[in-house]
Amino acid sequence: MRREAPEKKRQDEKQLISEMIAYYCQKKHGFAAGLICEDCQKLMDYANVRIERCPFTESKTFCSHCEVHCYAPKMRGRIREVMRYSGPRMLILHPLICVRHALTGIQNKKAGKKEGEKDD
Repeated sequence: MRREAPEKKRQDEKQLISEMIAYYCQKKHGFAAGLICEDCQKLMDYANVRIERCPFTESKTFCSHCEVHCYAPKMRGRIREVMRYSGPRMLILHPLICVRHALTGIQNKKAGKKEGEKDD
């Protein structure tokens, strides 16, 4: 299996995080589908900038496994809360996005192990 191109991976990550934040806002803040509150919009904008600027996109699995935490502590707490709530529900709401995200993570993890074995 070949690894996904970094730009495609970035777009997929942005799509997934946008869906998660939108769902969270709809359920927790009472906004209608397709609309989000100002605070959630700020979180989404922040997350998209972090994803866009990530220097490890090509090789990382998930942000939670990254050695460098690029989110400010306050924003990391907020995104964790969104992911904790929306993450399990995304498998039902957007199964293809979730499966693609998981497969990409597995592929990158395997590729990282193989590269590490070559260095020994």
